[in-house]
Amino acid sequence: MTMTATPSLDGGPSKRIVVIGGGVIGVCAASWLLRDGHAVTIVEPGEIGNGASYGNAGCFNPSSVVPMSMPGNLSKVPGWLLDPLGPLSIRWPYLPTIAPWLIRFVRSGTPEKVAAQAEALGHLLRDSVGVYRPLVANAGAEVLVRQDGHLMVYPTRADFEADALAWKLRRDNGIAFTVIEDGALWQQEPALSRSYRLGVFFPDNGHTINPNRFVGALADAFLRDGGKIIRAAAQGFELEGAALRGVRTDVGLLPCNAAIIATGAHSKRFAQQLGDSIPLDTERGYHIVIPSCENMPRVPIMDTSGKFVATPMEGGLRIAGTVEFAGLDAKPDWKRAHKLLTLGQRLFPGLAMPKTEDAAVWMGFRPSMPDSLPVIGPSRLSADVIYAFGHGHVGMAGGAQTGLLVADLIAGRTPRIPIAAFSPRRFG
Repeated sequence: MTMTATPSLDGGPSKRIVVIGGGVIGVCAASWLLRDGHAVTIVEPGEIGNGASYGNAGCFNPSSVVPMSMPGNLSKVPGWLLDPLGPLSIRWPYLPTIAPWLIRFVRSGTPEKVAAQAEALGHLLRDSVGVYRPLVANAGAEVLVRQDGHLMVYPTRADFEADALAWKLRRDNGIAFTVIEDGALWQQEPALSRSYRLGVFFPDNGHTINPNRFVGALADAFLRDGGKIIRAAAQGFELEGAALRGVRTDVGLLPCNAAIIATGAHSKRFAQQLGDSIPLDTERGYHIVIPSCENMPRVPIMDTSGKFVATPMEGGLRIAGTVEFAGLDAKPDWKRAHKLLTLGQRLFPGLAMPKTEDAAVWMGFRPSMPDSLPVIGPSRLSADVIYAFGHGHVGMAGGAQTGLLVADLIAGRTPRIPIAAFSPRRFG
């Protein structure tokens, strides 16, 4: 098959590109690639934005530079597992499968490693709302985006001081924040329980009031501007030596000379086909939405003790969080979603308990790497296939920047931020 190269908007040859995955990462990558003058098709077996992009906390947080594995976290795990309201759960039949990932996770949490990881995340997440702005304006989606800040709350100053390393990492990476205590905190968030005595406000953070509608608006603009979306399941790749000739799907071969893998927690099998063993696993996350909430916080609030986020959205108050290791096939444990409501009432004492049928619950798969860094870069067998997955808790925040990096790699441009830390080969 012969491809005809035509000039792209940045002066390089245009390509026929298949983006595998219709979540926020895939849609952002496809949108930037289309702006570069390429012919771009998104392949997605379900609805656009209906995976992890649907149910997250909706936050665009430059402040999320602190890796999940931190020194001292291992000592907290037994308490988390024993606490029925704790932030961590492991389905014990899945333990042999997740054990190698957990070992890598613990080994990633040294002071030297977390400093490097935080620096890499700092580059990826910087000015998250601003990096999205061209795509948001093009989609007419400004109404879906807020930049009112974000609040992180602690029961006591001692709890805040126990997180000293995390705050050092944020300061070292230029994150602006203000500490607020007691009366000033309660004045800023009147609905907050008086048992929380200290808060930290991040003025540069933002959020979307509807993650699914936000991704859908970007996808609609992509279609309007000439992109294509095909409802299909990708299955593999047609290679001629190291050159990509097409993506195989359940509806036939899609000819292309470049492809992007942005299938989140489902990306591992595609990487294996392309010669890469990536230690990707899934953290199953839950949310519950309380409609018609009368005690809505003004901004997203993270409860550091319960490790969850309460975000004001157009459908109500979304409480999202928890980590469950159980793989991609186990059925949801809806008790974990309803436990979030109990935690939410602890955070907001005036929160009305909705009827079970009125509270929408959800479970999804966070694509998580043991070092908290996504995988962004070319596959081992073909530089024509670019990986863009593994963002864990920062997929929404890092979506626009990741898409720009993908466009840089496809165009042969020097990436706009350092990306060595995201290399698919970093684990050997």
